[in-house]
Amino acid sequence: MRESFRLKETFVWITADEKRHIEAAKDEIKERRKDLERFVRWHPYFLVTLESYPVDEAESGNDSISAIVRRMIESSEKFGLGPMSAVAGALAEFAVEAMRDAGATYAMVDNGGDVALISDRELLVGIYAGESPFSNKIALKLKPSASMVGICTSSGTVGHSISFGHADAATVISNSASLSDAAATALCNSATDAQSISKAFHAINHVEGVEGALVIYNDKLATWGRIPEIARL
Repeated sequence: MRESFRLKETFVWITADEKRHIEAAKDEIKERRKDLERFVRWHPYFLVTLESYPVDEAESGNDSISAIVRRMIESSEKFGLGPMSAVAGALAEFAVEAMRDAGATYAMVDNGGDVALISDRELLVGIYAGESPFSNKIALKLKPSASMVGICTSSGTVGHSISFGHADAATVISNSASLSDAAATALCNSATDAQSISKAFHAINHVEGVEGALVIYNDKLATWGRIPEIARL
């Protein structure tokens, strides 16, 4: 069962076996967006900064900050990025956590190419890479996993997100979609031309939890770390 859901700027595809698990994901996205919007009203710099946002600044004037704000800050600061670099992955991750808590063993949320999932079966996760000849031609073949998997993609040629690189796709796999989202941004920022691809992985290979990554640049594909089997579509 697969269903789309839109809430303001957020547009996701939610996949599960049962309707109630999809509804759990929708409810979670609504609540986490509400938390985030409430925080941004009082901290507008959080929304626009491209640099790390200190936790102590986020907590200024508050007893505590919401879980999604903290997770975005903690994921993005590992790469020296602004917290909004992790927003799509964080929302997807919280939604899948809510589905799991509701009893789902098969749950996936795709938030604009930033995917969080748990699965009791093999899955193929395709990669869109704009005009590259690899686009929609390859997929990552994932084994069943009860643990969270985050597969997020950033692009310098597709979409409206800010990127300082030019990769058609920079995809990162980790144990957290929030972490993968920020890491994919950092990786894409570092892939400025074909010669920079191999060095671009230095932007993410020092961070615990990041398992592997791939970069697609025109007709070139490079990988680093432990990534799932790449299957042809």
